[in-house]
Amino acid sequence: MKLYYSERAKEYEKVYFREGAIRQQEQLMIRGKLEIVFREKNVLEVACGTGFWTPFVADVAKHITAIDFSNEVLNIAKEKKYNKNNVLFTQGDAYQLSDIAGVFEGGYANFWFSHIPKNRITDFLKQLHERLGKDSDVFMTDNMYMNSIGGTLIKKDNDENTYKIRTLENGKQHEILKNYYDKKELEEIFSPYSNNLEIHIGQCFWWLSYTIK
Repeated sequence: MKLYYSERAKEYEKVYFREGAIRQQEQLMIRGKLEIVFREKNVLEVACGTGFWTPFVADVAKHITAIDFSNEVLNIAKEKKYNKNNVLFTQGDAYQLSDIAGVFEGGYANFWFSHIPKNRITDFLKQLHERLGKDSDVFMTDNMYMNSIGGTLIKKDNDENTYKIRTLENGKQHEILKNYYDKKELEEIFSPYSNNLEIHIGQCFWWLSYTIK
């Protein structure tokens, strides 16, 4: 996964500029929700990637600490324009959030949840919630499955996860863990940890927000 995103870093954000009125409208809705949830808060951004979403949140947040495991994508994120001097980028492991310094009132992980092996979801959420603390706000968004977009979906025997075959512009192929969820599955995963859980299922993306119990 780290190798894939490091090699894909310079072409990654093209996914946000795909044609389609519904896709672009849903991305605007995601941006709007982020701006509402994290206004005037100290925020932890997990798996920030190339920082596509970071400037939008930075415009309204007190401060963002944005982490990713790949220095290649972090370097791109750091080069973006930020209207305020309130973003700290740092190399970090999404499964070791206790190592990240700071006091946070909320956190988000955009397009990361689908890459978590299903047998690690509980551990990831528990350590995220412990790092943020009770009553902190959480937001997540990810892809809905759409046939013919994002590579070939494959399943493996005796494996609850699904995978995508992705081809980079240089022709190199990678097999990437990529899981898809419906509303019922998301409710079952997040309800035990959350108050005020809101889930939106769009055509291209799902997104949710809640406060930690």
